[in-house]
Amino acid sequence: MQNAGETHADRMQRIRRHYREAHDRLVARLRGAQEDALQRPPADGGWSAAQIGWHVAAVDGLFAGLVSGAIPGAKELEPGAAVRPWQEIAAGIPDKLDANKRVQPPPAVPRDQLLEALEAAADRMDAALASLSEERGARFALAHPVIGIVPLAYVGEWATAHVIRHNAQAKRTLAATPLGRT
Repeated sequence: MQNAGETHADRMQRIRRHYREAHDRLVARLRGAQEDALQRPPADGGWSAAQIGWHVAAVDGLFAGLVSGAIPGAKELEPGAAVRPWQEIAAGIPDKLDANKRVQPPPAVPRDQLLEALEAAADRMDAALASLSEERGARFALAHPVIGIVPLAYVGEWATAHVIRHNAQAKRTLAATPLGRT
């Protein structure tokens, strides 16, 4: 959402900053975890903290490619199409979504590869958001089977929310693991 008086460039700068802050918190958490805790999935099922980080990197890389146009998939909105505000879209995101196969993590992810993947994805996301024109952001959108239509102008906010959500998941996963932090 654009604040009153905020230009597109200012909005993108704000979103890029919020994304990077959220991303850096996740990276710090994963970097600070002991290797065995990082790799151990929760006793009640689900992904390990390393797998959560890998998923975030995969989704961020996908988002970056879709925003920049390097990955086809963004569709032009029909003229006059109703676009819901980001807050309304975000409020409708379910607590749990099943990840698409292309962003499901492998069974084990070594820390060095995980951190490299996260940094590379964040760099691509930052570049994609920095280069997103106001016209492309408003004219093209992603169609998600559960979330619905998301204009490219909102993908940075979506990515930020996704990182925050999975950082909280990683925190819970590591907390449930004995000696989860160094």
